[in-house]
Amino acid sequence: MPFVLALDQGTTSSRALLFDQAGAVVAQSQREFEQHFPRPGWVEHDAAEIWQTQLATARAALAEAGAEATDVAALGITNQRETTVVWDRATGEPVHRAIVWQDRRTADVCARLADQGHADAVRQRTGLVLDPYFSGTKLAWVLDHVPGARDRAEAGELAFGTVDSWLIWNLTGGRVHATDVTNAGRTMLFDIAALDWSDEMLELLRVPRAVLPEVRPSSGNFGETDPDVLGAAVPITGVAGDQHAALFGQRCTRPGMAKATYGTGCFLLYQTGPEPVASEHGLLTTLAWQIDDQPAQYALEGSVFVAGAAVQWLRDELGIIGASAAVEPLAASVADADGVVVVPAFTGLGAPHWDPYARGAVLGVTRGTSAAHIARATLEGVAHQATDLLDAMTADVAHARPGGAPLAELRVDGGMTANGLLMQTQADQIGVPVVRPAIPETTALGAAFLAGLGVGLWTSADLDRQWAEAARWTPSGADVRRQRAQWARAVARARDWGQEEP
Repeated sequence: MPFVLALDQGTTSSRALLFDQAGAVVAQSQREFEQHFPRPGWVEHDAAEIWQTQLATARAALAEAGAEATDVAALGITNQRETTVVWDRATGEPVHRAIVWQDRRTADVCARLADQGHADAVRQRTGLVLDPYFSGTKLAWVLDHVPGARDRAEAGELAFGTVDSWLIWNLTGGRVHATDVTNAGRTMLFDIAALDWSDEMLELLRVPRAVLPEVRPSSGNFGETDPDVLGAAVPITGVAGDQHAALFGQRCTRPGMAKATYGTGCFLLYQTGPEPVASEHGLLTTLAWQIDDQPAQYALEGSVFVAGAAVQWLRDELGIIGASAAVEPLAASVADADGVVVVPAFTGLGAPHWDPYARGAVLGVTRGTSAAHIARATLEGVAHQATDLLDAMTADVAHARPGGAPLAELRVDGGMTANGLLMQTQADQIGVPVVRPAIPETTALGAAFLAGLGVGLWTSADLDRQWAEAARWTPSGADVRRQRAQWARAVARARDWGQEEP
């Protein structure tokens, strides 16, 4: 039976999972790596350590299964997005530490470009907002601050890539410098409609085309691993950024399907089909994936900054629970939040509010308020944020495509989906079922699915049959209008709280 090896390169650890032909995990390995914080607001990784840990996990997963590289039909890659690596093409050595997606060192550059009136053009071409989150300004920073880097880049001596490109380069022994459309689309250098690097964005950010990787479909040929890497040549045939891979792993393949990943934060992607949908609510328009020479698929994306982190706050700062799992029984011990609303805007509010000065708030507290009420209100606050995103997405899609298929269900994954009360609350708020799949490793599964498609191991129909439902929460019919109105009032009070008084 052939296996598919998925490399899941994340922000704090590298993982490798081996899937069998039925889509089941047969082995996995994980290794953490060091986080570097050289200055406030700066976050870096050692790119060499990323490669070393990822290679070690791949070999360990094969060993755990008693498999050889010759047993692997295809290899897929999914990765932390936007993190920027620049390396020497001749030696393969990075010229600087990888600058992580969380890094804010180019905030002043983005603010200056916005002041110069470039924000609308950036959004129209790339689907993104002018923010240091994305790779383009990070790459420009490396070219400007590493001695000789700009001249060497223009001469074709340096290579830039997001983490997927860095892994592909090393896996292939430096023979392939490539990325896929989903990762290219997060650089702020890529025209998401033309599916090519944007000359206008390259000029704006002063990035030479010679440093860029070739852009390929998410499922297709990315070359073969060097035989010395895993013991035999393995085709690399699936690549996608982590959230896009999760969308594909959840089989959200038709317009109107959506998935939410509940982790420290919450990422929600809404599939919009072969035409990009521009957002009027501050959402990102992003590439979902591309399969070989088929038309690319697009999605709307929104991020909630604080989801699971709100439960950690109850545990670590307030001390009202001893373990994260204890929040559900505590919250379920009361019938409702008794008018308490928690806005977990600890680091500001993301889409659709986009308020970096918002701060967390606990409102509606009375003498009778208990820890259970606060716990329940915290879970409701997590759900409210995701509901805000879905409301914005459905409004954008309805405006762009009147009469389109409405959202039928929300597919969910991530650690917080073990919390049944949260999932039921989410279903009640959005008015459609919330569904958790049988295989929780949807990000790695998506990379494996893309890779397996790339070698003909599976068809799309096969993948649809492999996706299975493990749990479903249907709306209870509860009237949530008052709860949603209270939430809106609470958000209004939390906004701008961190703004300094003049």
